[in-house]
Amino acid sequence: MMGMNNYNTRKFRSAALSGMLLCCTAMTTPAFAQAAADTDADGNEIVVTGSLGALPIEGVGSVFGFDKTVTETPRSVSTISSEQMERFGITDIYDLVAQSPGTFTNSFFGVGGALDIRGTPGEVYFRGVRRLDNPGNYPTPIAASERIDIVRGPASPIYGPSKTGGYMNFVPKSARVQGGSYLASPEGKISFTGGSWAKADIAAELRGPGKLGTQEFGYSLYAEVENSGSYYNNMSTKQTILQGSFDTDLTPNLRLEFGGMYQNYKGQQNGGWNRLTQDLVDNGTYITGAAQSLDSNGDGQMSVEEINAAMPGGLSVFGTFGCGGFSTRPSGFTDACFTSSYPELALTNVGTAKLSRRATLTGKNDRLDNKATTLYADLIWTGPGDIEIKNQLFYDGYKNINENAYGFSQFHDSYVIEDKIVVSKVFDTDAGKFSVQLSPSIRYTNFKHGEDFNYEYFHRVDLTVGYTPASDRLLSTECNCNYDTYVKGHYTDLGFAGLVDLDFKFGLDVTLGARYDTIKGVSNFQEAFMEAPKAISGAKDRDGAWSWSASANYKLPFGLIPYVTAARQSVVIAGQGAEIDPFNLAAGTWITASKLYEAGIKGSWLDDRLYAAVSVYKQKRTDYSSQSMTVNQAVETKGLEAEFRWAVDEHLLLTGGYTRTKVWNLTALEAGETFSFFGIEDLVNVTNPALYLGGQPIGNIPILTKNDARRAGIPTNLYSLTATYAFDNGIALAGSMVKVDSVYSGASQVVKLPAYTKFDLSASYETGPFVFRAVVKNVTDKKYFRANFTELFGSTIVLPELPRSFQGTVSYKF
Repeated sequence: MMGMNNYNTRKFRSAALSGMLLCCTAMTTPAFAQAAADTDADGNEIVVTGSLGALPIEGVGSVFGFDKTVTETPRSVSTISSEQMERFGITDIYDLVAQSPGTFTNSFFGVGGALDIRGTPGEVYFRGVRRLDNPGNYPTPIAASERIDIVRGPASPIYGPSKTGGYMNFVPKSARVQGGSYLASPEGKISFTGGSWAKADIAAELRGPGKLGTQEFGYSLYAEVENSGSYYNNMSTKQTILQGSFDTDLTPNLRLEFGGMYQNYKGQQNGGWNRLTQDLVDNGTYITGAAQSLDSNGDGQMSVEEINAAMPGGLSVFGTFGCGGFSTRPSGFTDACFTSSYPELALTNVGTAKLSRRATLTGKNDRLDNKATTLYADLIWTGPGDIEIKNQLFYDGYKNINENAYGFSQFHDSYVIEDKIVVSKVFDTDAGKFSVQLSPSIRYTNFKHGEDFNYEYFHRVDLTVGYTPASDRLLSTECNCNYDTYVKGHYTDLGFAGLVDLDFKFGLDVTLGARYDTIKGVSNFQEAFMEAPKAISGAKDRDGAWSWSASANYKLPFGLIPYVTAARQSVVIAGQGAEIDPFNLAAGTWITASKLYEAGIKGSWLDDRLYAAVSVYKQKRTDYSSQSMTVNQAVETKGLEAEFRWAVDEHLLLTGGYTRTKVWNLTALEAGETFSFFGIEDLVNVTNPALYLGGQPIGNIPILTKNDARRAGIPTNLYSLTATYAFDNGIALAGSMVKVDSVYSGASQVVKLPAYTKFDLSASYETGPFVFRAVVKNVTDKKYFRANFTELFGSTIVLPELPRSFQGTVSYKF
């Protein structure tokens, strides 16, 4: 069994299995799973082996707060261990789609901040506490995690207001080993990863026991530094990640866990290809041509003042008002309209060319800089009679600046502080095991946010040439002026939640929860920095919201556990920088709720080496008038999710998943139309798109049927399959496959992105303290695309995804 050290073990109590040893004792190392064992009723040790920690057989508290396994939890949830991420070469959240159903993600300008879960933007939690919103502020780091829990559907009431789709919960590497004890001695790992496009990443981790005077403690430290290039022109990644966690027993009954993570990221957003047509997607045929320069002062950029001097009100044309016969529909635009009324929008030197996938909207001076700090401190007291009192103190903050030469910039300077007390009590009776949790909490969010989007013109730049003074805009963050919106404010949430889990011995398990939040918010425009004042200077409001959940499952013979869940979860409508829109506060539409109905069946067989689950669900936001287009939309989702995980033996692990998702934008369906940037394929009555690509036609797309309201970019059907085989000589092979349906790129459903099947492969060799790993992503060099911000820009821009790439890792364990 030498080399077979990547296996988790689990306690299994069964007199029928007494004396049956399923696997030899596995060698453990700090980077991989550790062994745990228990005894059955006769005192015999029973060990069940599951490869790479992939089997859902350990307690997961990220769903309801109770230490139940995924199999026992009446919700659709998957876990991805650090061992899985290492073996399959997972480096960003987009790779997680092969490991978990329900997680296909549209592009948010190329930045992997949060997953789209069940077809809507999800959230990120850290140790069970919600972080600030991150749709595309910075790539969420995953390598520092012991595991990632992906929970589909809104969070339990114990965690507070949350979004409809679901969340990722990151569990950082722990200072303790399985079972709760400190390590006997320090151990660690150093690794370097290099690869295509000058990828260079070095990471180190160290954990072990320590002593300060007479006080013993455990520690886990992680550091990562990356300085990498990119396949795309004018892009790179420079980042530093530092993480630490510490545990110590202050008394036999009182434990302190504290730590944090710091990430300094410097990169760029990527809007992808502009001047989008079906011919561009299918054949790479791009419309070339230069916009007319508006740079009257010769400084190399076009300012807001220069734009308005050339064309009052800017280069975005709302409807056909300027042409007579006003219409907001894309069909109203004609060649004659642009020729007679908007000659400033016409391109010169028009032609066609084959466009490289490397050439995207990112400019030489574009930047996305983000500094994020997360801190936590948990004080845990365990008393007699299975009572526990936990105080969780949490801080998360970021400072962000985002600049894009085509005309969009923003900044955030926001933070959140949350303190939550959870009082838990377990009652063991002849009827069953009954658990109760009571939790008061307070959460304070402070935000400062500015953004500049009124003069956002994707099409002025010819991607075969790059930015010129005719297409490079002077941004609000560069002059600290002319912001469309600039707000400062804060909101405070006082909440109280209760949960009860009734686990009866005859097989029925019922989980009930309720929560009430009182939330007070203040948000004010900073008009001194804005281009024009708003109708109101600011607003404040106080509101309350109920959340509740009810779940039940039943343990049937043959390992089957059917379950049902119904839930209502409140949510605060905050934007990309955690800000609240003053208009939403003034209208009282800044707090809404979602409802979930879910049913499924799970099972575990072959001594817990085979797990399978299938679920069906319906969930929707209940208030159509409240939404943030970037991070929180009013949608209805229906779907089916299925997965299996099978540790065939100590060598072979197989997993598979199937996702069927349909998402509808309820606000658009209710209104009968939705606002959008019009793309070339939208303007069916314009024969020459070069007449307007120097600006941006905008207006309303008709939404006449439910099918018209389908959220674009999310495939109806998605299939995934992974396999890994570890030989006894230290060699391990792994591969994954994801098959994705064709999708429309935007809400108007005029450009279709092709279906694709993507394969990734990896091979590793472990000898002594060294591990060598090679990974090939997109093995067949498949050309495929990802839709980008489909509600507004889906018919104007699209992101061409990466071709075949290689990466290699060398690790040394000590």
